[in-house]
Amino acid sequence: MRFLILLLCLFAGLPAVQAQTPSPVLAARAWALLDYGSGQVLAANNSDMPLEPASLTKVMTAYLTYAALKQNTLRLDQTVTVSERAWRTPGSRSFIEVSHKVKVDDLLKGMIIQSGNDAAVALAEAIAGSEDGFAATMNRQATLLGMSKTHFLNASGYFDGPQPGHVSTAGDMARLAAALMRDFPEAHTLHAAKEYSFNGIHQYNRNRLLWLDPTVDGLKTGHSEAAGYCLIGTAKRGERRLISVVLGTASDDARTQESLKLLNYGFQAFDGVKLYNKGQAVSQVRIFKGAQSTLAAGFNDDFVVSLPKGTAKESIKAQLETRQPLLAPVQKGAQVGTLKLFVDNKPWGQFPVYALEDVPMAGMLGRGWDTLKLWLQ
Repeated sequence: MRFLILLLCLFAGLPAVQAQTPSPVLAARAWALLDYGSGQVLAANNSDMPLEPASLTKVMTAYLTYAALKQNTLRLDQTVTVSERAWRTPGSRSFIEVSHKVKVDDLLKGMIIQSGNDAAVALAEAIAGSEDGFAATMNRQATLLGMSKTHFLNASGYFDGPQPGHVSTAGDMARLAAALMRDFPEAHTLHAAKEYSFNGIHQYNRNRLLWLDPTVDGLKTGHSEAAGYCLIGTAKRGERRLISVVLGTASDDARTQESLKLLNYGFQAFDGVKLYNKGQAVSQVRIFKGAQSTLAAGFNDDFVVSLPKGTAKESIKAQLETRQPLLAPVQKGAQVGTLKLFVDNKPWGQFPVYALEDVPMAGMLGRGWDTLKLWLQ
């Protein structure tokens, strides 16, 4: 295979901007800041260090619950009989009662808003039959999402003491949060909810960022003696959404303030620049053995990249690399190339570029002619 490299002029209209802000130092064991739209990591420290995630575990439980809802193996109005195991689960609770029937919708609210361990176990049992079986599903999904340093043992993240076999990283948790918002945007409503009532008890979301910053609309808190105080935060300002992960702070106040510091850094130190609109062609890519000879390649969503303040337009270069020969058939949405971005001749990021249209296989004559051309190359 060879690569076709196209130099692209993208930034003729990009204005000059101010000086870059120094990267923040946080009072936490590990952290990561992710640009949701582009996938760029804007700041990180110990982001690959395996640590106990405590109740951040429930983000994966939520992901699999929404997956079950999408697959129609679970319904929001379906009732689940609360097992004794779920009822007896210690730690934070959503106050469900043993042998009572509770709607999946209420279990989701109890797990996400109140961080109820009991609700997490009840959902796990409803989906997989047992919490152990659910944990195996969690680990399979973690592998599919590229969470290479994550391993789950239960659905809630609660243990009576340190549990080094149940680990994740700041980078993996950022990846999971992004996947939840991308694959199940309907989940975001609950993560942004500040309060709810169940069984006559009014409860509040433990994410205090929701009250401090109106642009924050999620995502999940966690705490244990081993893990410290942890928080996945997310905020959208203008066209950009950022995801912050802070692990191992000393207090609830610290995880809140350090998360806000990290989010503010991302929005203040970088400019969001829209390079392409959704469906706009980056280039026409050569394709062989297809019903047409070129394929429009671009992005499935508006492509907004974070660039450091102070970046001069003359210092920005881009290359589109496509693997050649590209052979039909190609389906719309398949990755057909990579856009590499450089700032001051230093790599700034690599971003997948997708087929914007279907290209079916050509007839026998067309395929034969292209086979000959490829043989002669």
